[in-house]
Amino acid sequence: MRQLALGISPPPEPSLDNFVPGQNAELLARLRELRAGRLAESIVYLWGEPGSGRSHLLHACARPGLAVADDVDSLDEKEQIGLFSRINEARETGSAVLAAGSAPPAQLALREDLKSRLAWGLVYQVKPLTDADRVLYLAAEADRRGMRLADDLVAYLLARVRRDLKSLGVILDALDRASLEQKRHLTLPLVREVLKTLDE
Repeated sequence: MRQLALGISPPPEPSLDNFVPGQNAELLARLRELRAGRLAESIVYLWGEPGSGRSHLLHACARPGLAVADDVDSLDEKEQIGLFSRINEARETGSAVLAAGSAPPAQLALREDLKSRLAWGLVYQVKPLTDADRVLYLAAEADRRGMRLADDLVAYLLARVRRDLKSLGVILDALDRASLEQKRHLTLPLVREVLKTLDE
């Protein structure tokens, strides 16, 4: 008889502490200052490829007095005008705006005046994780869930699955659930079974 796995390891809320920094140490330091209201600059713009962690960082920094805008490249004309106004207001009142998109301001398909405003402040690329960073993430997430994920299983996963953290998190959820339901330790045969079900 299979044991039904309950949702005992919900993902933690996004925070600056549980963001895997990789090569983004300076960016994280500035965002900590922004979150605490100590950053001298009132406009911060982040850009990076899908899965780089932009949304995680925006959610982690959300607080009263900080306007947050994700996927600015998808804003319609009215929303662009609204963001333009919020940036101008932030410069005048000492409040702050944290925005993110898929490319540097100059390469965005936005109004020219909004692109220039986004470039006024600090602009950071959210740099993708290296394989070594992903190994650390998988080990830490497995440990948080009470799972033992051997090095050979980590290498197997990284060679065969999407490597953004969201996808890796979904796979860890599936492995955790299968291990609990089947009362089996994580082994290569179990990992293969789980990956096959995710592909179906």
